[in-house]
Amino acid sequence: MAKIEILIGTTLGNAEYVADELAAKLVELGHENQLHMTPKLADLNPKSLWLIVSSTHGAGDLPDNIAPFLSEIFAKNPDLTETKFAICAIGDSSYDTFCEGPEKLAQALQDCGAQVYVDKIQIDVQYDPTPEDPALTWLSQWQDQL
Repeated sequence: MAKIEILIGTTLGNAEYVADELAAKLVELGHENQLHMTPKLADLNPKSLWLIVSSTHGAGDLPDNIAPFLSEIFAKNPDLTETKFAICAIGDSSYDTFCEGPEKLAQALQDCGAQVYVDKIQIDVQYDPTPEDPALTWLSQWQDQL
């Protein structure tokens, strides 16, 4: 049984819904998880897998609810060498900043020593109007590694 911290970055609710679906599937598989709508470093277990489900807002930024988490990482520069993370990015390819917000967070985590657990998924709502479907397929590809 794995412990998973699910960090959510959402503006319109799509990423939150996807995170809820992933959380339900993980529980069904016997894993423990906790959802974080406004993640803070002090609330996260660095030895758990951090599953980041986030959209991109504005000009390639993170949504307002998770942007302070990125600022906290920049300010504190924590040692995250024990941390592994996975990114489920949701965006719209009609914008030239498609999925850039979660990329900024991924880079900040890696700069603090965190390691990528699995290849990220970038869900394009132009082609996947039900983003939880490709997210669940992505999870099914690596759930046995948990």
